[in-house]
Amino acid sequence: MRSPTYLARIQITLKPSVLDPQGGAVTKALGALGFDEVSDVRVGRYLEMRLSAQDEAAAERRVTQMCDALLANLIIERYEFSLAEEAS
Repeated sequence: MRSPTYLARIQITLKPSVLDPQGGAVTKALGALGFDEVSDVRVGRYLEMRLSAQDEAAAERRVTQMCDALLANLIIERYEFSLAEEAS
């Protein structure tokens, strides 16, 4: 029997205590374009990946390991993700 396939949607952002110069530049540019209601922008990364795993708990463990080992710099970034099982 084949292992189910999961779609992981991962968002990686700077921790709130870390200065985000790119986000600051976007905030200023939006203000210059007349979008004065925007007070703070934080820029991050978004990844999608498909992976096979025995079950959802195993997929969650593997995505966590990938984020911790490579995808996020845990000193300055944080991440969150969601999993959805794909229909076979």
